Amino acid sequence: MKVIVINGSPHISGGCTDRGLREVEDTLKANGIEVERINVGNKDVRGCIGCNFCRKHGRCVFNDIVNEVAPKFAEADGMIVGTPVYYAGANGQVHAFLDRLFYSTSGVFDKAMKVGATVVSSRRAGSTSAFDEINKYFAMTSMPIATSTYWNEVHGFSADDVEKDLEGLQTMRNLGKNMAFLLKAIASSKKEMGVPEQERQYFTSFPDKL
Repeated sequence: MKVIVINGSPHISGGCTDRGLREVEDTLKANGIEVERINVGNKDVRGCIGCNFCRKHGRCVFNDIVNEVAPKFAEADGMIVGTPVYYAGANGQVHAFLDRLFYSTSGVFDKAMKVGATVVSSRRAGSTSAFDEINKYFAMTSMPIATSTYWNEVHGFSADDVEKDLEGLQTMRNLGKNMAFLLKAIASSKKEMGVPEQERQYFTSFPDKL
């Protein structure tokens, strides 16, 4: 089983987000889960332009890291997205990346029962709203969300500060354990029951303008 870890911080190593993610990654590896880190926050990622090129071609019109990650996401059993908090929200690159990744692959592969998790880092506040933003990508694509013993967040202005956030690091380890358990439980259930059938016949758009 494999999890891809999306680092949405422009500081690809040595930062607060990286420190939180490493704690989760180490725990996943200790529980037999393969991990691949993908850095997004330091990339030039533009937003979706709604051109629907992906509907005909199965890939985004902008051939960048989104198209590179799409096949990895298709093969992975889970995804963790880590982001710093900017003005009580996730990093802009993370939003642009996830908007295009989830939309451009919606007709390419099914995300149902892949496990999702969010990790946020902030100096003091704004973390829960950023946490909520990222979790919505998982919630609307039938991806179970891995949780922990508190919000999946670490606090500090530097990685050294995060080292002192013992509860935050504890939360990361518990997240890793819970995610590993959920991945294994879903894999076991798939063998016996398969994946729940997803209904797709209705698309409410109110064309009668009522």
